Amino acid sequence: MAIKPVSALRAFLDSEAAGGLILIATACLAIIIANSGWAQAYNDILHFQTGPVLTPKLGAMSIHLWINDGLMAIFFLLVGLEIKREFVDGHLSSWSDRRLPIVAAIAGMAVPAAIYIAVTQADPTLFRGWAIPAATDIAFAIGVLALLGSRAPASLKLFLTTVAIVDDMGAVAIIAIFYSHEINFVALACAAILWFAMLGLGRWRAERMWPFLILAALLWYAILLSGVHATIAGVLAAFAIPLRRTKAGPDAEDSLLHRLEHLLAKPVAFVIVPLFGFANAGVSVAGLG
Repeated sequence: MAIKPVSALRAFLDSEAAGGLILIATACLAIIIANSGWAQAYNDILHFQTGPVLTPKLGAMSIHLWINDGLMAIFFLLVGLEIKREFVDGHLSSWSDRRLPIVAAIAGMAVPAAIYIAVTQADPTLFRGWAIPAATDIAFAIGVLALLGSRAPASLKLFLTTVAIVDDMGAVAIIAIFYSHEINFVALACAAILWFAMLGLGRWRAERMWPFLILAALLWYAILLSGVHATIAGVLAAFAIPLRRTKAGPDAEDSLLHRLEHLLAKPVAFVIVPLFGFANAGVSVAGLG
């Protein structure tokens, strides 16, 4: 009987919750700093603009934007690799298996948005925020799951992670369609060409990593210039990475997807996700008491 490969992301979820603990710790630290005398310095550092102007719309990239639009694209690349594996050669390889998490994710977006619209429909200034309750923060969701360690079944973690991923992809689509202004269609067309080039490399079973990484970086920049949320580049790039079904583990050398996923797992878990938590959890609670 063939043994299914254990993916790098699932190995992370089954670990001793180290990544999740670091995420929670950095998020708590950000809240403490945001409500202390260091709050102004915290905000100044996050909004410090670095380097040349990468996009006319956003101007020079700030540290906050590099984390949210740059590093998180790498996070979405890793998550996209996991989902592609499960769709091609895992627990989501049949439509009957995919149906439940997809329906749950759609309901998880539609129901909160409908409630928000029902409550705020009388106020046009609030009504436009209907997409906010439709989004689930996947990074924090995975961090909380990691805290459970081996006490939670892998199938439950996979289901909840899939729900969160589909939900987040839906949120990105909503932002792209309803909230992105001044779409640069030339940049969007360049992004499409780059993605089809990656798909072509994948169909030719190219196994060298560097051509995919170069095209993925260019794809990210093109999507950033287009006005669409740049993190979607990570998901698109992941779907173009070739996967060769094997009986080996996630570090099997004969599959580019396996190798890239294994390479990204620890940097994402222990650097990128905690940085995201630190940069976005610093909410001031002053005046709420």
